[in-house]
Amino acid sequence: MKPKRKRLWLLVGSLGALALAATLVLVALDDNLVFFHSPTQIAERKPPPTQRLRVGGLVAPGSVEKAGDGLTTIFVVTDTRANLKVSYRGQLPDLFREGQGVVAEGTLGTDGVFLAREILAKHDEAYMPPEVAKALKDAGHWKKDSGK
Repeated sequence: MKPKRKRLWLLVGSLGALALAATLVLVALDDNLVFFHSPTQIAERKPPPTQRLRVGGLVAPGSVEKAGDGLTTIFVVTDTRANLKVSYRGQLPDLFREGQGVVAEGTLGTDGVFLAREILAKHDEAYMPPEVAKALKDAGHWKKDSGK
């Protein structure tokens, strides 16, 4: 085999290995990427039930209910334009309250109820998760003094 042909095969093999490595990385990332959506975005584009999502907004006042099992909490997350019913089984963070910012991670059920696996509540009075702040700004209900 001529040296020129050897270099060509080496280049083709290297590009093939690089393409295979990039494909494996993208497949691994796809399983672990979780994007933030506001309740309005979920109402407009119903995501598939298998897609993991992060949903953020304010806990609607008067919407928090405990189910009969004592572990499941059902509440409504709102960005003031749309509401999304969330069901969470487990212990809620200490800072979880009505009217406060919250981010829930989970999947959207076929019945339209968001099944949260994790709940994140804001950690002080001055902080608002950036995704929640953007969703509230987009909805036109951002209070300048309510967060950074």
